[in-house]
Amino acid sequence: MNDAQHFTALENMYAAAPINQIYNPVMTVSEGEAEIEIELSEKFHHSGGGVHGSVYFKMLDDAAFFASNSYEKDVFVLTTSFTTYLTRPVSTGKLKAIGKVVNKNRTQFIAESVVYDSDGNEVGRGNGVFVRSKLPLVQAAGYAD
Repeated sequence: MNDAQHFTALENMYAAAPINQIYNPVMTVSEGEAEIEIELSEKFHHSGGGVHGSVYFKMLDDAAFFASNSYEKDVFVLTTSFTTYLTRPVSTGKLKAIGKVVNKNRTQFIAESVVYDSDGNEVGRGNGVFVRSKLPLVQAAGYAD
């Protein structure tokens, strides 16, 4: 499998994840990077009318995760730690997260991600450590379809 096929298979795997039926995200993967967009709606709000922090976290973690998995063609990677900073509230529009691998070695990937609102303002950021699992990517839903 070449790089372009791997990136497309990761995008298909992401789309096949049952959790994404809630968010309807759109993701693109390239070497060491992933971008995710979602359209916001009230179903993502906490009772104060803003987007719940779990939405920020999901986008930040997913972007960093898939940026990391772009370098790994054999197995699913796992998030072992992730730090999230929510820097600005948002309630409407689109969110776009961009994740990038900033360091990789034989045992782990370190990736950072930033999420932006529709006006390009940073609304959150995070960084995480990702390791290789034992689950072959071909066994992950959507990857080999």
